[in-house]
Amino acid sequence: MAGKKQFDMDTALDAAMIQFWRDGYADTSLDDLSRATGLNRSSIYSSFGDKDTLFLRCLDRYAARYGAKYDAALSSAAAEPVVALRAFFDVTLERIADPELPDGCLIAQSAMAIAGLRPSVVAHVKQALGLQRLRLRAALKAGRLTDQDADAFAVHAAAVNQSLAVMSRAGASPAQLLAIVGVTVDALSQVLRGYRTLKEPSELPSGAHSRVVS
Repeated sequence: MAGKKQFDMDTALDAAMIQFWRDGYADTSLDDLSRATGLNRSSIYSSFGDKDTLFLRCLDRYAARYGAKYDAALSSAAAEPVVALRAFFDVTLERIADPELPDGCLIAQSAMAIAGLRPSVVAHVKQALGLQRLRLRAALKAGRLTDQDADAFAVHAAAVNQSLAVMSRAGASPAQLLAIVGVTVDALSQVLRGYRTLKEPSELPSGAHSRVVS
């Protein structure tokens, strides 16, 4: 059919996303993108726009793909918040362990390179980071944490999740990454145990309330 594009758009976007993910925005040239996608420069421009526009589409693609996985992992938070948080981190650990994917995280490495990005791209990166915090906060609220604790723990868990990607890129072992996750999951367990204890004040000695983990 006349005018029909002779390539698969999704395949080309995935290839571009991997290229940006592997080398970063600044170190990825149009020639790199051409080699990765198999498209010449004119085809890239006509199909995706300039480098910034293509990068934004790749960021959206990455955020949507892993956002859906994170949402599925956190879907049990109302009944099992600790299990849900571990499943959330498992999404990241499984991505890191996949030999077919670059190390690290496209959003995390983009955040670290903000000084060299255009304002429109910076806003996109910050939005993606904010969405992760918001999904964690919603899940923790569903798991019966107070507003204050849900806010604080969401920021902490999002930071830990990004650090896993950074540390994996720096050569941290799977055992080290798993240990980091374990500390954070255990901290949530302690918070929830503290809530349960506060509901049973008769079982605490006088003055013990102030020592409950919060």
